[in-house]
Amino acid sequence: MRRHLSIVFLLLLSASLFSQNKDGKPRVVQFSGVVVTVDEFGEMVPLPYTTIAVQGTERGTYAEIDGFFSLVAEEGDTIVFSRVGFETVKHAVPDTLVNNFYSWYQVMSRDNVLLPEAVIYPWPSKDHYKIEFLAMDVSNELRQRAKENLAKEVLERMQSAVPADGAEAYSLTTLRQIEEFKYSGQYKPQNIFNIASWAQFVKAWKRGDFKRKKKKDPDNN
Repeated sequence: MRRHLSIVFLLLLSASLFSQNKDGKPRVVQFSGVVVTVDEFGEMVPLPYTTIAVQGTERGTYAEIDGFFSLVAEEGDTIVFSRVGFETVKHAVPDTLVNNFYSWYQVMSRDNVLLPEAVIYPWPSKDHYKIEFLAMDVSNELRQRAKENLAKEVLERMQSAVPADGAEAYSLTTLRQIEEFKYSGQYKPQNIFNIASWAQFVKAWKRGDFKRKKKKDPDNN
């Protein structure tokens, strides 16, 4: 009895699937694959961070570090592969698939189109620059102000007060990571065995850098 029920259930399931494929709606498929390109040695290498989008929709994804991608698509969808510096490629999902999985190996070609060089000037032309330069006020007051702004004390104060920009923060982070990788898998050298550090410590001790400073009494000034 159970065997007959199982057979009937499978027949009903297959009939329902058949009717779903014939009702005019496209089949939903899992579209997966790898995005690659040719490097300078002529070898195929993964192309990470490539944008893979379904044209005309808001669905999409991007290739991982190894070039792999996966997204849900429908039969007949147009998949757009794009990345800065590479030619955009479009690929249509076939509408004759026999299952719900579809794999694709996409090769991206570099875009050789170069944009013209753009030079930005603070003045419309060199003639305007000459006019403005000759009309500049170079009085003694401006010279003195420039000298004060470029003083060593002012620059040191600005260096300690102005926060680091993106480039400087990136450089500091990179140097810190390089320092960590340099001693990866081993113990970092300790300054307690560093003769130069001991010499600096002795000099600082003789100068009295480690002496506790007496606090001023507000009543006795």
